[in-house]
Amino acid sequence: MENDRVKKLLQGAGIFSGGPKVVTIGGGTGLSVILRGLKKYTSNITAIVTVADDGGSSGMLRQDYGVLPPGDIRNCIMSLANTEPTMEKLMHYRFTDGSLKGQSFGNLLITALNDICGGFDLAVKEISNVLAVTGRVMPVTLENITLFAELEDGTIIKGESQIPIIQQKSKSEIKRIFLKPSNCKALPEAMKAIEEADAIILGPGSLYTSVIPNLLVRGISKSIAKSTALKIYVSNIMTQKGESIGYSLADHIKAINEHANNKVVEYVIANNQSIPDELMNKYKTEEAAPVALDFMELRELKVKVITGNFVNIEQGFIRHNYNLLTETIFGLICDEKLAGDTRRLLDYYFVYDKLKK
Repeated sequence: MENDRVKKLLQGAGIFSGGPKVVTIGGGTGLSVILRGLKKYTSNITAIVTVADDGGSSGMLRQDYGVLPPGDIRNCIMSLANTEPTMEKLMHYRFTDGSLKGQSFGNLLITALNDICGGFDLAVKEISNVLAVTGRVMPVTLENITLFAELEDGTIIKGESQIPIIQQKSKSEIKRIFLKPSNCKALPEAMKAIEEADAIILGPGSLYTSVIPNLLVRGISKSIAKSTALKIYVSNIMTQKGESIGYSLADHIKAINEHANNKVVEYVIANNQSIPDELMNKYKTEEAAPVALDFMELRELKVKVITGNFVNIEQGFIRHNYNLLTETIFGLICDEKLAGDTRRLLDYYFVYDKLKK
């Protein structure tokens, strides 16, 4: 019923033709989670995905076959797919024995289609058609990029998979991350999607290895900054070992804007509810803690903060409740479309954009 209610509000705000144009930018599990909720309210979705991954099965395929890492792309495709359960299980299936042990069938399929179709972007389009994907999934670039990190102590780390490992050992914070080649070009379709978007969503996901790498691809940050779309950052619920231990919400946004060389965050959606003690104890072993909401610093950054209970527990891990998260996003889109209308469209979130000066 909530789904129908939000759709009626979107129509009332003058949003038709399949829903608002929403662009999501990120990678990892966070991006694929939010896509499951977004497709309930719009078919005009474009997921722009990082291709800096060099670990696990994706890294092996990248090394052996020269294909861009397919793992994050595969997860996003399956989140937006409208297919039978058997096909979904097949795409996520991992071989347990032999030379293919640990490999995902979906990753292998994308790798094969890369050769058959003559390009990674074409392979992604083809498998998206086969699986009846709602919207579009695309790599942020077609170039073979490598992610580097510079720590405060001067250490340079090569490779996305190595950044959190070496950072943990050194105990030195990440100063910056960068790509090689530094002038890698964005996929033209990704640029066009950003230009036409009604809303651009960064995250959720690992700050330095899933979200920010996309902003380092030439043209992406400038396009976001120039866009008239709503620019929303979905904050992680917990800090992450190897990347953001000790970071507040303002620290996350500062890192994003500094790497983008532009202000690319206008709204932030963040959890403000407590975490059960048994889970807190588990995450403490990883040195992780809830991302602190430092409202005074956030006000100085001129961002508008939307808070609520976005926690969902899945198999003992803290995840975002993507239903509540996406209802909040589309409520915000409606509010902005109905500029001047004072009614609130969703009653469970609170907007702190009117903090007293």
